[in-house]
Amino acid sequence: MSGFYIRKSGESIERVVQKSGALSLLGHGDGVEILIQEIKEGSISFLEPSRDGDLLEFFYVLEGEIACTNDGNEILLRPGDYFYSYNLSAPVELRPNSHTKLLYVSSRALFEYLSQDILVLKDILQRVEEKDAYTHGHGKRVRDISHAIGKKLNLPSRNMERLLLGALFHDIGKIEIPDEVLKKPSTLTATEFEQIKTHPVVGSEMVKNTFLEDTYDIIRHHHERLDGSGYPDGITGEDISIESRIVAVADSFDAMTSKRPYRDAMTCRQALTEIKFQSGTTYDSDVVEALEASIVEGLV
Repeated sequence: MSGFYIRKSGESIERVVQKSGALSLLGHGDGVEILIQEIKEGSISFLEPSRDGDLLEFFYVLEGEIACTNDGNEILLRPGDYFYSYNLSAPVELRPNSHTKLLYVSSRALFEYLSQDILVLKDILQRVEEKDAYTHGHGKRVRDISHAIGKKLNLPSRNMERLLLGALFHDIGKIEIPDEVLKKPSTLTATEFEQIKTHPVVGSEMVKNTFLEDTYDIIRHHHERLDGSGYPDGITGEDISIESRIVAVADSFDAMTSKRPYRDAMTCRQALTEIKFQSGTTYDSDVVEALEASIVEGLV
């Protein structure tokens, strides 16, 4: 999420403790991650060659002593020293002589694969979809449709990364909606619909101060509409991020083409016709055109 962030000493977005030490995520964006890596005395780790493209890894020694062995040469590094690697061809051994703390900057995101927050939220998402058999797999389908639309719009990689995560988790706030409301096979009452309308706010609050905080606005605003008729904030036009506008279309398209207790599924053509009818008022016209192109090319 674009903006300016401040955290106090000792705070981090997320911290993962491992047998050999710990990793604390301080900041991330555009695929770059800034971390604190702690390595326990007596453990050995390695910088490994990258298998799939450019990778820069930078380390600044904050505390302790660490020995780096490269091509048989060992160099001892202390606080204030630093080292970095770019497209390694052979592993480099790292062996701390005491508990060592490093400032670690990586040009490629890796924390997503270690994040306990994501594991917890994925479990919650699974429970959301298990609440209602009619929406099983909805998050993944919205993610895939959003991906196709984003590619058509030539969305930059930094936007695409958060789009896919935001699309996947867009409905996570429904975990707080009572089953009898979420599964109701008939028309909702006004009170019940107000309960449903809380899920974007609940979901966006759930990802605050986690690895997924960049998706806050996507989750909160995926039911906003260009003309201000959406919820929860009633914002309009370009005040709604492009990622949120994409998920709004992808979410609606998947809902229309999925069977519900109270109606049959629409065909792709019927759903597209309905969405095109609302293009420029409810939905972003460029996003709708990208959806149509994706359907024509068999990407959706």
